[in-house]
Order: sequence, then C-alpha cells, then structure tokens
Amino acid sequence: MRLTLFSAPPFRHVVAGDMTLAMTDMTLLGNGLEGQAIARRILSQPGVQKVPSPKLDLFLVRDFLDADTCAGLIDQIDAVRRPSTIADPNGDAAFRTSETGDLFAGDPLVQAVEARFTAFTGLHPAHGEPLQGQRYAVGQEFKGHTDYFEPDGADYDRYCSVAGNRTWTLMVYLNAPEAGGATRFKAVDKIVQPETGKLVAWNNRRPDGTLNPATLHQGMKVRAGTKYVITKWYRERVWG
Repeated sequence: MRLTLFSAPPFRHVVAGDMTLAMTDMTLLGNGLEGQAIARRILSQPGVQKVPSPKLDLFLVRDFLDADTCAGLIDQIDAVRRPSTIADPNGDAAFRTSETGDLFAGDPLVQAVEARFTAFTGLHPAHGEPLQGQRYAVGQEFKGHTDYFEPDGADYDRYCSVAGNRTWTLMVYLNAPEAGGATRFKAVDKIVQPETGKLVAWNNRRPDGTLNPATLHQGMKVRAGTKYVITKWYRERVWG
C-alpha cells in the first residue's frame, strides 16, 4: 500500500536526561476524542507518513526514538517482564503469548519518552496509562484484536469504570527481529515491518467518536530473534 508522506526537517531524537523537548507554549488537546485535532497535530510533525484510508487514522514515523533510547528501554523491559494477559478471555491459550513489563514512571528515560509523546500528539498526559513494554520471543504473537475494551465484555467494568475506554494508541518498535514480528492491520491491508525506533500511532475511534473495529490488528509471530516494543494508551477520563 502506498503511503502519503508529509515532509519536514528532521526532528531531534529523544535522549536520556532530555526532559524539556520543546514543551514550552505547547497546547494540550485533551483526551483524544477530538480525533481530528490530534491528527492535525501529528501531521504537522516531521517525517510523518499517513496510511491513505478512510477507515482509520493510522500514522508511521521512522526514527522516532534513537537507538540508545531503545536499548535503554529494552533493558528496563527485561528487568520487569511477565506473561502478558488479555481482557475477556476467549478460551484460546495461544491468543497472546508475549511478555509485558510496566515501566517505572519516575525513571528519567521513561519520562523523556512520555514527554516526547505529549509534544508529538498534544494528548494530555493525565489521560495516559503508564508506559508498558512488550517482548516477543520466537513463535510468540498477539492474534487479531482491538486496543479498546468491548462495552459488552465481561471485563469492561473492571478496566473502564474509572478512566473510561481507550482513545489513542502509540507503539514504538525498539528493535527489528531477524524475521517476522510485523503488525498487520487487516481492514486496510497494511503490514507494518519492525524497525528500531519506528512509531506506529492510531486513533481507536471513528470521526464521530464511536469505537472503530477497523483498528483490529495483529502482532504477527516472530520467526527468528526477539521483538521489543513499548505501548502507550490514552483514556477518555483521567487515569487513576
């Protein structure tokens, strides 16, 4: 599938200890339900590629994080990883076989990445879930799923009664495995290949704010090597 490229001068990479990231005078745009405002902010940033589809807003940015930042995040994931879980279990024990780690919000590197996300999207950090990392070994995957919680699902109240449902997703590949590990968006026939530092961002809603099933995506099996990503989700209401 052809991508639409929005050109701009190269942007500065995140580095450990860089906490400001040109945040001065930045307008925050809330929880993400005003999806077009977030999309306009994203498209104003350097090097953004938008997948040309009316079905969903899906954006890619190469080298969003530099290699040193990615390596530091991988070390943090390895220190805290545990088996991943899912909401509304469907009886398929192999549905999600990766490992997950909650990253320490007080770490300077994590804070720098969080600040980068805020500056890039305008999404208010108060609506963000804590940053998570995922690790996929050979044969591990996450079958087709959406990031929002189904309102009629058994676990909906457990996960959404306080902060509401998810609005936007930001995911960054921290490395490129030797083979496999792509992310597939079936509804738009798009397969995103892992590259170190590449950002994948999408709106989990339609323009009218309703949940968008076209965001269904699959973390495909790693065939050789190991894949690491970080994921940031945003909610309708303030987190926590």
